Amino acid sequence: MGLFDFFKKDKESKEQQQALDEGLQKTKTSFFDQLSKAVVGKATVDEAVLDDLETMLVHADVGIDTTVKVIDRIEKRVARDKYVSTSELDRILREEIADLLDRNSGATGSRAILDRPDNTGSPFVIMVVGVNGVGKTTTIGKLAHRFHSAGKKVVLGAADTFRAAAVDQLIIWGQRVGVPVISHGMNTDPASVAYDAVQKGVEMGADVVIIDTAGRLHNKVNLMNELSKIKRVMQKVIPDAPHEVLLVLDGSTGQNAFLQAKEFTKATEVSALAITKLDGTAKGGVVIGISDQLQVPVRYIGVGEKMTDLQLFDRTTFVNSLFKK
Repeated sequence: MGLFDFFKKDKESKEQQQALDEGLQKTKTSFFDQLSKAVVGKATVDEAVLDDLETMLVHADVGIDTTVKVIDRIEKRVARDKYVSTSELDRILREEIADLLDRNSGATGSRAILDRPDNTGSPFVIMVVGVNGVGKTTTIGKLAHRFHSAGKKVVLGAADTFRAAAVDQLIIWGQRVGVPVISHGMNTDPASVAYDAVQKGVEMGADVVIIDTAGRLHNKVNLMNELSKIKRVMQKVIPDAPHEVLLVLDGSTGQNAFLQAKEFTKATEVSALAITKLDGTAKGGVVIGISDQLQVPVRYIGVGEKMTDLQLFDRTTFVNSLFKK
């Protein structure tokens, strides 16, 4: 790496850290304002402090089950250490949350594409799922930008054929990023689009193929059948496709995002999560709860509108930013 590349990478890293800090600002302000009020005038972490902490975690949309788990672990530490001051609570809470996230982390799946040699002979296929309005197509566009900027060959498949806006939007993203988009238009067979996109990826020696799918949950059986058909058809070209099923969730919807996640995990084998719109919510704790309860790794988080604001999720960076005063 040359000196120019080093400084460029360092600048990008700082810009991403700033975007993350700003994106989590509403969550931090809401949570730590409440935490400060809960511990004011108290020297130790007692039952009342833990009760207040439990309420705050729930309000941050960490979720009931995960909140109970965190509180239980802190209670055990308090009992073991006999004396835990309120000034230590930040550190303990940070450690416990980081430990929960660590169980579902790792640079596997689509994250590893950036480190994979080019032209390996078969593209990595990502099937993207999620309800309408969560930022699914935008996330695909930003993913395409991330891979394309890293020198990877990318193909997009517009298989959300039930909405003209989805097809058109993906085509615009393809033009903006500079990658080909396979589209048959609206009201066409999604599986056929997926097949042609994967086939195109093989023909051009692509590194990654990203398939958009319809965002409907009103009939889980139909959704399951549709996604299963798309998988079967892609496997005629690449037997082990898709290599990742990425579920996109809108972090600003809090527990609704968690409910959507549960429904989609019933409909298909979700292997990774992308959580968007964290810059517009005070409920960023949903990242912690969803990852813990579903035991599915968070791959990406959206912290702004810019192309580069879809970031690789790093649990250490996320927790440090969340607790940065």
